[in-house]
Amino acid sequence: MILETIEKENDIKNVSPEDWNLLAEEIREFLINKISVTGGHLGSNLGAVELTMALHLSLNLPQDKIVWDVGHQSYTHKLLTGRRSGFEHLRKYGGMSGFPKRKESECDCFDTGHSSTSISAGLGLVKARDLRDEEHTIVSVIGDGSLTGGMAYEALNNASRLKKNFIIILNDNNMSISENVGGVSKYLNNIRTADKYLDMKEGIYNSLMESKLGEPIVTSIRRAKSSVKQLVIPGMFFEDMGITYLGPVDGHNINAMMKVFREAKRCKSAVLIHVITQKGKGFAPAEKHPARFHGAEPFDVETGLPLTPKTKSSYTDVFSTVMCKLGDRYDDIVAITAAMPDGTGLKRFRNLYPERFFDVGIAEEHAVTFAAGLAAGGLRPVVAIYSSFLQRAYDQILHDVCIQNLSVVFAIDRAGLVGSDGETHQGIFDLSYLSSIPNMHIMAPKNKWELSDMLKFAVAFQGPIALRYPRGEAYDGLREYREPICFGKAEWIYHEENIVLVAVGSMIKTALTVRENLIQKGFTCSIINARFVKPIDTEILKDAVKDHTLIVTMEENVASGGFGEKVRDFLDENVPEVKLITIHIPDEYVEHGNVEILRQEVGIDAETIGRKILASI
Repeated sequence: MILETIEKENDIKNVSPEDWNLLAEEIREFLINKISVTGGHLGSNLGAVELTMALHLSLNLPQDKIVWDVGHQSYTHKLLTGRRSGFEHLRKYGGMSGFPKRKESECDCFDTGHSSTSISAGLGLVKARDLRDEEHTIVSVIGDGSLTGGMAYEALNNASRLKKNFIIILNDNNMSISENVGGVSKYLNNIRTADKYLDMKEGIYNSLMESKLGEPIVTSIRRAKSSVKQLVIPGMFFEDMGITYLGPVDGHNINAMMKVFREAKRCKSAVLIHVITQKGKGFAPAEKHPARFHGAEPFDVETGLPLTPKTKSSYTDVFSTVMCKLGDRYDDIVAITAAMPDGTGLKRFRNLYPERFFDVGIAEEHAVTFAAGLAAGGLRPVVAIYSSFLQRAYDQILHDVCIQNLSVVFAIDRAGLVGSDGETHQGIFDLSYLSSIPNMHIMAPKNKWELSDMLKFAVAFQGPIALRYPRGEAYDGLREYREPICFGKAEWIYHEENIVLVAVGSMIKTALTVRENLIQKGFTCSIINARFVKPIDTEILKDAVKDHTLIVTMEENVASGGFGEKVRDFLDENVPEVKLITIHIPDEYVEHGNVEILRQEVGIDAETIGRKILASI
């Protein structure tokens, strides 16, 4: 195998050009086989194989730098920099990350995980290079989905002033996670389909090159930024901004890309190369269902079907079902998502009520302020965004929603530890950053029925309110405990004495196991379902200290700004003699790995909690 000859960066340059296509096939086969076992981002990586090969053939790593936007398309890059063996433990605890990591390789120049950041980071690297009077090439690779994020345009605005080389590659596969939406997608589609322009450009080029003065004329046209392009393609957004535009070029033609890359490296300015790729290329199921194979669970290679079919509903499924029912009941409920109708469960709502569904693209900041405008206009907006992505819109939540006390519901999916995607995707900060904002209110359900009840409560609530729930299978225990949701009120699950566990959301299930273990050791133990993280139920805490000597708070959030901190502040001020243990995630970033392993590692599993309690008694 040719792939086995690549043991470190730049080894690809020893591969004969006649074997490039064969190597691409081997890489695809390798990725399909490995990701079918470990899970991971398949579609984006299959689409970027030749693009990555062309970059590695054209650059000299690690001196030259590649910044991968989001970074879930960097698997081929990892293969070509000598990390083939790492795929045995891809995204597993202690194994190789599914995203670029500087600590993993010198060839990963910038850590990424969220979208629309690569041009800003690349521009910073360019300025650092120039101020240090160095000579190397900086390339930022950004997808068309990421180009819907406002930060990308802030960076383009500044890159347009450059007088030194900076290469931006637009990897255009007409997809983010789901299909792209909006004006940017329409604009790029016009370029993709501008056959008349491409045919005319090729015809003029061929005619000129056949004449004696052809080459000087072609050079002059290029220096003039291809004014023909200005006439034929409306807008020429990038050129008008001052960024040289090259393309479109076939993202699966290595020779064509290398030719354009050589031309781009000569530019004394920022240059954008528009590369057209196919998401999921080379694997029929991924080509047919690119959204499904964006982040794939382990699957059967022959059929593309998951190895472990889903048997129980997830919290996302429950949210989806209740949203559809509420949409039928109330015609003023609207739903907003940031490029994730499938992931957030809003696809069904979109199908039933398309005029009340809004996918704003990868633009969380816009999603939140847009929702504020909808609320100010008399509607009831529900914004469904993953926890780790909602933090990108902190200012908009504070400034545009909460200052005005607008009735916006934040449905926060993937709250808590999410596992294999690691630091950039763990939803362990939302209780902290939301709790810091006046007028914000926060709930967390103990099971799937409480999620339903809380969502119904939230859409009727006056003011900003957040509902956070974890990834994966919805807990279906404790169905008999279904007291009506009352603002700011917790509920007793078991009311005994001595030890009381006050658990938030997903930690209720863990609390039940902790209680069982303590009972086996001869202790009595109560459980309180917190329900509300802001405001906390101070009355139930006052009640609890009457017949309990130890209070244990349990949350899947970092310590700073979390639920335990709020309970501690209240008890220190009102009942300082009571003993308190706060169970939380340490104030640090949590790496990738199986969620159960991570829970043990950070100390929020039942056994660790039990040991802490016994040690304090």
